[in-house]
Order: sequence, then C-alpha cells, then structure tokens
Amino acid sequence: MRKKLLIYVVAWFGLIACTGHFKDLNTDKTGITNEDMQIDLNHLGIPLNVIQQGIYFNYDFGKGKNWPYQLMQNLSADMFCGYMHDYKPLNGGTHNSDYNLQDGWNATLWENTYAYIMPQIKRLEDSTRIKYPSVYAVTQILKVEIMHRVSDYYGPVIYKNFGNERALYEPDTQEDVYQFFLNDLKDAVDVLREYAADTDEEPEFSKFDILLDGTALSWIKFANSLRLRLAVRVAMADPEKARREFVAALTDEHGVLEEPFELVKVSTENGYTNPLGEINRVWGEAYMNASMESILNGYDDPRRNVFFEPCPDDVLFADGVGHDSVRVALKGQYRGIRQGTMFAHTFYSALSRVYVNTNTDAILMTAAEVWFLRAEAALRGWTSETAGICYERGVKCSFSQWQVPDAEEYLQSDRLAADFTDAFTPENNIKARCLVSPRWDESASNEIKLEKIITQKWLAIFPEGCEAWAEQRRTGYPRLFPVKYNNSRNGCIDTEIMIRRLNFPASLLDSGMKQYEMLVDALGGTDDAGTRLWWDAGKNF
Repeated sequence: MRKKLLIYVVAWFGLIACTGHFKDLNTDKTGITNEDMQIDLNHLGIPLNVIQQGIYFNYDFGKGKNWPYQLMQNLSADMFCGYMHDYKPLNGGTHNSDYNLQDGWNATLWENTYAYIMPQIKRLEDSTRIKYPSVYAVTQILKVEIMHRVSDYYGPVIYKNFGNERALYEPDTQEDVYQFFLNDLKDAVDVLREYAADTDEEPEFSKFDILLDGTALSWIKFANSLRLRLAVRVAMADPEKARREFVAALTDEHGVLEEPFELVKVSTENGYTNPLGEINRVWGEAYMNASMESILNGYDDPRRNVFFEPCPDDVLFADGVGHDSVRVALKGQYRGIRQGTMFAHTFYSALSRVYVNTNTDAILMTAAEVWFLRAEAALRGWTSETAGICYERGVKCSFSQWQVPDAEEYLQSDRLAADFTDAFTPENNIKARCLVSPRWDESASNEIKLEKIITQKWLAIFPEGCEAWAEQRRTGYPRLFPVKYNNSRNGCIDTEIMIRRLNFPASLLDSGMKQYEMLVDALGGTDDAGTRLWWDAGKNF
C-alpha cells in the first residue's frame, strides 16, 4: 500500500509541475463534461457530490482514494493536535513528526482543494445564484466549511478572487477572509430562511445531501453553528467582532446544533468511504497519540473504549543488550505513540488503533462542540448563559453521542492526566502536561476554566483533527507533549510553543513566484511553520 501511495504522489506532483501559474493550477481537472451535467439535475448533483466528499478528500478522480486524506490531514493535523500517530518509521523515522516537514505531504490540502474542489464550487455558484437559490446557499456554507480549514492550515488564501484572472487570484489576508466567511454564512442563512418561508417543496439539493437530512432548516442550524465556531476562533484577535458575530448566530430564530443526535457528518450510506477507515483498517497506520493516552487513561474516560481499541496482545522483542527477548505487558491496555521520537522500529503496531472503519461517517461538527463554544462565550461575558452549565451540557452531550454511561459521575471527578510511559523506550517517558480535571470549579480562574472547556472540547470533537489542531494552537489547550526531537528547518519551530502552521506549497515557488510573494505579503511574516496565524494571538484573555 505504501508503494502504491508513493506512485500516486509522484503522478500528482508530475501534474502540478506542469501547471504553470496559479490560475493554471486551478483549471478544473475533475474530468466532468458538460454532457455529464445535463442528466437528472446532475448539473447540481455532481458538483455537490464532489464538494461534499472533498471536505475529507475522498473522491476518486482516477488517481486513487484515501492517500490524499492521509497526506493532507492524518500526517499533519491529526498528529499535531495530539490525536493520532502512524506506527511506521516513515522517511527513516524523521518527517512531520519531528518537524522535518515534508512539502510533498503538506502541500496536498492546498493543491487538491484548488485543483478539484474550488472549481466545482465556482461552477455551482455561477449556475445556481439566480435559478436555484437554496443550492447556492448550501454551496456557500460548504465553501466556508472547506476553505476555513485551508486557511487554518496556511493563513492567507485565495477566496474572494478565486476565478478572477483580472485580479491575478489576489489572496486575502486571514483577517479579511474570516470576515468573508462570516458574511457568507449570514447571507446563506438569509437565503435559506426566505426559501423555507416561501415554499413547502423539497429543496433541489435535498437528494444530493450527504451531510444532513436535506432540509433548509438543518442547513441553517449548521451555518449558525459554524458561525459560532469561526466567531470564537477570532476571540483574541478581534474580541468585539467575535462577540457580535457569536450573539447574532446564537440568537437566530432557527437555532444551532444542541442535541446529541444533531451531527454534521459525511455519510457513508451512498458510496462515500471514510479515508481514515482505510488508513486504519487496511493500511494499519492510525494509532493513539501519547497525549490522548495520557488524558483518556488519567481521566479513566469512558469514551476511551469507543475511541480506541485496547492492545491486542503482549509483545516479545529483543532488547539489544544481550537478552534473547523481553516481554512487554500490553494486552487490554490503551497505549499510544509520542510524537517526535524518531523511532526506527515497528513495535508500536501492537498499540491502540482508532475505532474508525471505512463505513464510519466522517464527523465534521457536533452539538457537543457547540455547547463548549457557548461555554467559552459565556466565560468571556458575551452572553448571559452560565459557563459551567454550558460546559456540563457539552460533556453530557458528548457522552450521549457516543452512547457511553456515567457522565454525572465523570463530571464530579478530580482525576488528572497520567504520566506517559513509552511501551518500549524509557527515554521517551514524560510527566503529564494536562493538569485540569473534568470537575467544573466555579472558584477557579478564567484561565483554568478555559483550559477545562477546551480540553473537554478536544475530547468531544474527536476524531476531527483539523478543528482540534486549530483550537489547540489558538488556546494552548489541552497541554500536549512536546516533540522529543525538533528537526525544524533552521529551528523555526519552538519545541514548547509547537508548530503553528504549514508552509505554502513549494510548487508555487517553482511556477508562480508572483502568487507566492503575494501570499507571503498577506501572511505578514516568514513563510515557515513557526509563524503564528492572525487568530493565533498567543494569549487567551
């Protein structure tokens, strides 16, 4: 499977190398013809299908599936956020894990999104704005969902001027693009609200909807909830704007996600397969991260049993100092891999794998996340809600979503995260970093309360690593284990502060220097992985 992945990567970058300037890179490469579009509303359904599957990029354009997700998310955000780690010593043991960043991996989200997904969004926007307003509104929501993830990786993006050759695809700063995101969500809700009020007919997008139930009201709730997420994201960069946007979305008459069953997820019922499931079950490359082990085991968290599988057996291995073998007791335990240790063995294949299968719906947003957003907003004084009540609602909502018991008992727990003991290499052991318990303490400082909120949100949104990594960078919570070895280029990443972003693709340096220079100018800092994004203010209050 690894050999096949490398073949695909070579083929992909051969394509990129021939594209020339950025506008050439963004020529639609999906292979979908105008004739394909003329059958049974396919001019709506085909682009919607591509866009929805493109969030967790798993649409087969003839180059294979699953490997784009591994490169664009699993070997970056899923690991950097403290959720997962590959057990294989890829690239000789030094790669993204120890900050020896691999551009061939890290450019994938940018290049796939702009070559495949954004052209379909543009096509759908242009064809539905007047004739199919409900489809246009849903397209706008999907566009924000996709592009905020890209911005959260890199910073500035081409958003407002995508497809505008006269503007040379001029990029937006992250500050500007976040305002565009929030405005587009508001406008989409206005369109869907008017549509729902004017007709009882099923929306044209309904039969193509693989995220929700095909109703305008559900998409309004999603848009409002996404608006809450993005408002909180800019809480430290622009507090007043964040407050206004949050309150406006929360008080919308059609509401936000609130109940455990209200999930936004890419459904596998109609042919979509979860790429993380393939990576996990078939390739065997998605394991528990040490930071997740520390918190789940320390808390004795009931969700541990549904997030991960216990180690299947003990392990015998040669210790290298004269003994024939050493037995490591693992069976039935939940054990993980510490990032940045540059291991060169495959013993970690005996540790805990994630629960996800190919037919597991790919979660994008949960009601539990929304309750934690409301808890933080209350903590900041934006609303009249009570932070502790929203926090406890979030925990209970998460427990109900995963169908695990004892939320009330858990919320009374003063258990702390556990120290990490490497299953095979004692030099990798490290004391616990997360020092807050599940129990809410009204007398605690706002900083401690925020740490509790974000730590529980981090658990509740598992396994969605993009959002978890963004929030961990924004707040510093949960407190993750630092890399043991830091091989970042020129030491650009501080070991304790950790990685802040991904570099822009190197292909832009080769074929679009003007584009690259505009992006770096919009970033306002050095194009390296230690530069903070606009919303990453480095302080919480």
